[in-house]
Amino acid sequence: MDRLLNLKEFEVESKHSSEAALRRWRECATIVRNRRRRFRNTANLDKRSQAEQQKLKIKEKIRVALLVQKAALQFIDAVGPTDYKLSNEVREANFGIEPDDLASIIHGRHIKRLKSHGGVEGIALKVTVSLTEGVRSDNIATRQKIYGFNHYTEKPPRTFWMFVWDAFQDLTLIILMICAVISIGVGLATEGWPKGMYDGAGILLSIILVVLVTAISDYRQSLQFRDLDREKKKISVQVTRDGRRQQVSIYDLVVGDVVHLGIGNQVPADGLFILGYSLQIDESSLSGETDLVDIYEQNPFLLSGTKVRDGSAKMLVTAVGMRTEWGKLMETLNEAGEDETPLQVKLNGVATIIGKIGLSFAVLTFMVLTLRFVIEKALKNEFTHWSSTDAMTLLNYFAISVTIIVVAVPEGLPLAVTLSLAFAMKQLMEERALVRHLSACETMGSASCICTDKTGTLTTNHMVVDKIWTCEKIKDVSGDESKNLDDMEISERIFSTLLRTIFLNSSAEVVKDEKGNNALLGTPTETALLEFGLLLGGDPDVQRRQIQVLKVEPFNSDRKKMSVLVAFPEGGVQAFCKGAPEILLRMCDKFVDCSGELVLLSEERVRNITDVINGFASEALRTLCLAVKDVDETFPENSIPESGYTLLAVVGIKDPVRPGVKEAVQTCLAAGITVRMVTGDNINTAKAIAKECGILTADENAIEGPEFSSKSLDEMKGIIPNIQVMARSKPSDKFNLVTHSRNMFGDVVAVTGDGTNDAPALRQSDIGLAMGITGTEVMCVAQFYLMMMFLTSLNMFSSLCSRLLILFAILCGVVHLLFILLMFSLVTISG
Repeated sequence: MDRLLNLKEFEVESKHSSEAALRRWRECATIVRNRRRRFRNTANLDKRSQAEQQKLKIKEKIRVALLVQKAALQFIDAVGPTDYKLSNEVREANFGIEPDDLASIIHGRHIKRLKSHGGVEGIALKVTVSLTEGVRSDNIATRQKIYGFNHYTEKPPRTFWMFVWDAFQDLTLIILMICAVISIGVGLATEGWPKGMYDGAGILLSIILVVLVTAISDYRQSLQFRDLDREKKKISVQVTRDGRRQQVSIYDLVVGDVVHLGIGNQVPADGLFILGYSLQIDESSLSGETDLVDIYEQNPFLLSGTKVRDGSAKMLVTAVGMRTEWGKLMETLNEAGEDETPLQVKLNGVATIIGKIGLSFAVLTFMVLTLRFVIEKALKNEFTHWSSTDAMTLLNYFAISVTIIVVAVPEGLPLAVTLSLAFAMKQLMEERALVRHLSACETMGSASCICTDKTGTLTTNHMVVDKIWTCEKIKDVSGDESKNLDDMEISERIFSTLLRTIFLNSSAEVVKDEKGNNALLGTPTETALLEFGLLLGGDPDVQRRQIQVLKVEPFNSDRKKMSVLVAFPEGGVQAFCKGAPEILLRMCDKFVDCSGELVLLSEERVRNITDVINGFASEALRTLCLAVKDVDETFPENSIPESGYTLLAVVGIKDPVRPGVKEAVQTCLAAGITVRMVTGDNINTAKAIAKECGILTADENAIEGPEFSSKSLDEMKGIIPNIQVMARSKPSDKFNLVTHSRNMFGDVVAVTGDGTNDAPALRQSDIGLAMGITGTEVMCVAQFYLMMMFLTSLNMFSSLCSRLLILFAILCGVVHLLFILLMFSLVTISG
């Protein structure tokens, strides 16, 4: 079909299309009746280019303004402080600092000025907030009145009458209106009132009817897209309010809020660093600088729109909305639209070709009718005698030709696809799946391979400690019953150290919910360990109040471990570490034996412990090692050791498979879709889960990520078709699998992800599926991936398969609709 219609100029990539390709097909779409309506839902490349240039200018202005502001503030400091005056409005609200003054401290990164206000604690006092309790709910309205809302200036929505005006821009309708006016003029002159009005008034009435139907349809479509856009912007952040940690909408943030930041989050407002560990920020979205910025007490300034690349922290919000530099930047960026889908571009090509054919037939029809009319007049010797009736006859011939163009040029082809895909987005949104881009609907329906992660997608993501190995004994600790020292059969010293290891080396927290009950906040693995510590009778608050945290290395996909260095009030420093067994076993040189004594970790004992780990993994348990080390004064200050640890325990964490996963996998396989599980877990754990899900059919079809990435391209080409499980995979391994699956075999690959460590593979895939991601991480991810779907159903993978079936059915409907429209156009032309 492509060769027959010569659609080579109308070919674009499903993602990351070049600007040259996008401009090329627009230039080739020459036969267009109404460009404003036809290309309303395609990207405006000129506006996009202007926005990028404006963005670069704004970034440069921000950078220059920061330097100028610093110099000005230094001059003010040299001259001496001036009397600080508050407006009546701010004073009556019991605040001690003006909104613009507070915002300028962050923009100028002026540490001296911050200290003059008493530092972070002083700012907190001036905005009347407790850094531990957070904002009070009854004070939010006052803060929004004084310091503003966390909203950016947006382009006003198009009104109904704007769509009416767009519909009137149709060239054929304009020609028909001219014909109608001429018809009325000639009719009144020849036939009088009211008979002379009939033909022209009929044409005008038809035009008004067409315009109204078109405008109403387009307006309703715009309302639908507005609803979808509103859903896409529902993003939550974690804050401390009323003394408890909770989630709120990003648009409900106010000055004084205490926000919790973690790896992958986008900073939702301007603010000050309160406390945290190893916090590194990527400010390239604002300044254009690619170097990561370390945030700590001496450099506490956090800017809205920047991204957390490493570490965790709490921040005090000091400016929101249009008082942030990010808000000013967003105001300058026009909505240039998103790239059109390959199907939309090809249908524009089809519409252009059929339009050319229709135009040719219209011209031919007019020429034949006119020639026949002229010949008839010549045969009747009336060629020199012309009347108003002859003029009306020629005008009718011209109107017939224009009508052929109206019905022959299938302007509705691209619009039909847009409406159908928008309907698909609406359907999926009702099914608790949010599609960020139309192109995802089109591509998702033709997926041939799904690379899914394990935790939270195939499994429930509700983890509990099921077994523990410590002091050379394996204990089954499943269930909700409390455990004590006698149940664990270990010494009091080891028991106490185990509780310290669990509570002190954890990013999870015990918080109070709205009803006053205890709730656990943190990653599933962290909360599982914390819950186990609570069952052992430990109190994390007591443990944490007794120590001083010197340094923290948060968990990430590269380190595969989390470490903390703490100092005790009675003296002494200890390092605690937990992580993947293969990492921690290399870091340990001792372990605790059955008598509670420290024993050297020989090769034979390492093999025995490895057998325990493999035994846990074969039962589909996620394995984790806990280790501890006493740090003496000779070790570098505030440096976490990388060796010399004592292995304290091996924990087996159970994460049950979701119901219906096996049936969903079988449905995908029956539909010809390959399902691969890519996980960072131990290969034995991955195999056990994959067999339970029906993904793994033979052990040789499982491979570890580093082993896969070390192979040559020829070797990869030989093994990729058989890979069903990839374990111990890093983001780079997942990226390589997706890249080579697409390039070597032409697969349409869908990738599921649950964090920013999946960013490379998600970006490289044809469809990125963010499974249940919430919070500011969504904003970070959304900037990277062209196609993104958010599934929040209770049965993740089963839901994914049902969405695939919905999209496939809708695409089949689109094909049938297009066939009908094409046949209508072709029949009209031939008729």
